Amino acid sequence: MIHIGHLIEEELLRQERSAGWLAGKLYCDRTNIYKIFKRESIDTDLLLRISKALNHNFFYHYSNSLTCDS
Repeated sequence: MIHIGHLIEEELLRQERSAGWLAGKLYCDRTNIYKIFKRESIDTDLLLRISKALNHNFFYHYSNSLTCDS
């Protein structure tokens, strides 16, 4: 199971950026970023905005977890 909030937090830390920095990019309050870190799922529009801000394709984590039964 993908916990998208943890993945976002890990990428933010990997880039050595703060929750305040991401909040500024998303035009929201820093406390909202900490709430995102706790989410197991997320709205696709918000995930797209986060992906652009961090220059990281978080959708990959979902598509990579798909299996095809052929």
